[in-house]
Amino acid sequence: MTRPSGLAYLSKSLRGPALAVALCGVAVSGALAENIRVDLDYARVIKLDRAVSRVIIGNADIADAAVSDSQTIVLTGKRFGTTNLVILDKDGNAIVDERVLVSLETKNTVREYRQDERHVLTCTPDCENLDLPE
Repeated sequence: MTRPSGLAYLSKSLRGPALAVALCGVAVSGALAENIRVDLDYARVIKLDRAVSRVIIGNADIADAAVSDSQTIVLTGKRFGTTNLVILDKDGNAIVDERVLVSLETKNTVREYRQDERHVLTCTPDCENLDLPE
């Protein structure tokens, strides 16, 4: 029997909030989001309907995942880029298998372009140069 992957496997009560997290600012393919978006240096809480046995991040330089409790994962954006998140249950079945997109928070930032130079300012409340990871 083929089981749905990713966010389709979440309980009905959690699908709305989980899809809201996953759909934030990303394109949708069919019923599921292709990406879970996380802002750089921010965290997202992912609640699951069953216990987690193993959490795998494709590239730990881009994002980090920590198990908060048996059904809660905290995903943190560490560096710009795309990687993937795989969460397995005790039987080795994938509860979540989604791409993770780490990008810059657009709220409270200003981008300045001068020919081939780009500067990003964070304005919370005063504008200061934001040192971005290379």
